[in-house]
Amino acid sequence: MWTEKAQAKINLTLDVLRKRPDGYHEVEMVMQTVDLSDHLTFTPTEQGEIVLSCTVPYIPLDSRNLVYQAAKLVKDTFGIKSGIRIHIDKRIPVAAGLAGGSSDAAATLRGLNRVWGLGQSLDQLAELGAKIGSDVPFCIYGGTAIARGRGEVITHLPKVAPTWVVLVKPPIAVSTADVYGRLNVAEIEKHPNTGAMVEALTTGDVRLIAAHLGNVLEKVTFSMYPEVERLKSQLLKFGAVGALMSGSGPTVFALADKEHRATRIYNALRGFSREVYLCRFY
Repeated sequence: MWTEKAQAKINLTLDVLRKRPDGYHEVEMVMQTVDLSDHLTFTPTEQGEIVLSCTVPYIPLDSRNLVYQAAKLVKDTFGIKSGIRIHIDKRIPVAAGLAGGSSDAAATLRGLNRVWGLGQSLDQLAELGAKIGSDVPFCIYGGTAIARGRGEVITHLPKVAPTWVVLVKPPIAVSTADVYGRLNVAEIEKHPNTGAMVEALTTGDVRLIAAHLGNVLEKVTFSMYPEVERLKSQLLKFGAVGALMSGSGPTVFALADKEHRATRIYNALRGFSREVYLCRFY
């Protein structure tokens, strides 16, 4: 038996540069993992089946699940005949813009690499993970990085000071495909400054980091779900140094320069949403 953590991620910046010939969008994002995580437990079996279980009842446990897809990819790639039981202790909100599914898939690749003694490096696992989803390569590594291409081209950045973060997810689910489908790249008025964000991260100054937050998908998601924009305003009103929607939403996060301020924001937001999390950069 082996247990692997799957960390949630937030986007400190998310820029869309153009629509690609393959139908995807060319992106440039500064990504950061936080210490909110799912826990996956792997138990080898003699039978050749992949069997999933989960603490959340509405998660699919078949080939629709990225964990299942990752396990099958490993079995097929390396000719593994034995089976595996994978239990997902789900703590990251679902369909939230926090890469919970991608992080679970990444944890599956790392976990099975150990359980089955495959001897693959993180770079090799990331290359494999790109076949499952664009966020999986970043989730293989975690930490702080720039993601380019479809999100699979990773440039690692130095470790950042453990900044306080409050995550809040409103009770809605947002389709990433719908948001990107409604995005008109030519109409983007302001692109995030990736270089300035990287510089800010090297200083560890939370206010400087907050000054360079940016997500070009916010305008689209806000037009579809005005409550997400209202939530961001509430975070700033309650004392956040900066606030931003993560990914395509609907989760919004706040940055705080002190633990007591983060705790105050966390307590204030619990009256607005059941899914509020106090965490730090990881």
